[in-house]
Amino acid sequence: MNPPRPPRGLYAITPDDSDTRRLMARVETVLAAGTTWLQYRNKAADASLREAQARELLPLCRRYGVALIVNDDWRLAAAIGADGAHLGEDDGELAAAREALGATAIIGASCYDDLDLARQAAAAGASYIAFGAFFPSPTKPNARRATLDLLRDSAALGVPRVAIGGITPDNARPLVDAGADLLAVISGVFDAADPAAAVRAYLDCFDARPAHSSLTKDTRTP
Repeated sequence: MNPPRPPRGLYAITPDDSDTRRLMARVETVLAAGTTWLQYRNKAADASLREAQARELLPLCRRYGVALIVNDDWRLAAAIGADGAHLGEDDGELAAAREALGATAIIGASCYDDLDLARQAAAAGASYIAFGAFFPSPTKPNARRATLDLLRDSAALGVPRVAIGGITPDNARPLVDAGADLLAVISGVFDAADPAAAVRAYLDCFDARPAHSSLTKDTRTP
């Protein structure tokens, strides 16, 4: 049996928005346009609001067959039954997240500009590794800067690679050509005048429109 194809496409990350109804409407627009994965991230919210928003996002993502991944907090991901979690360098051990979320969960790791971190994450069972920022980012203006060589050199690790940081449809194609399987974007989609058109523009950076990933929990709707 052939291994599942890696996910390809847009990895949309939610903006900081305390208005849950507005956030759901904004997210539904980008899900309907063809987003591959969605990461719930809200650095401005308290724990109660984050849980409430994540719980509302989950059935919305299910409706569109899109994996919901929770930023930073694998405990919240486990509590609501999300498809996975994304961990930064200060968000706890990947092994603990894997034990809590299960073998089929999507667990990503921020590797910044460091190939050694990527090797460690892959060895620890990460479902994907993320490098960035590749370009100046309005979300993290002081973020470490990654290079295209990181995408090329990490191919041997055998896990999907995510590029993040200041990515636009105009600068994304070299990242895809270098091996990025997913383009992670916040403002490029959610701050766009036409978010649905922005999603399509990012997808056009790939050779073909991707199907939704098979790297999902078995309970997800295809």
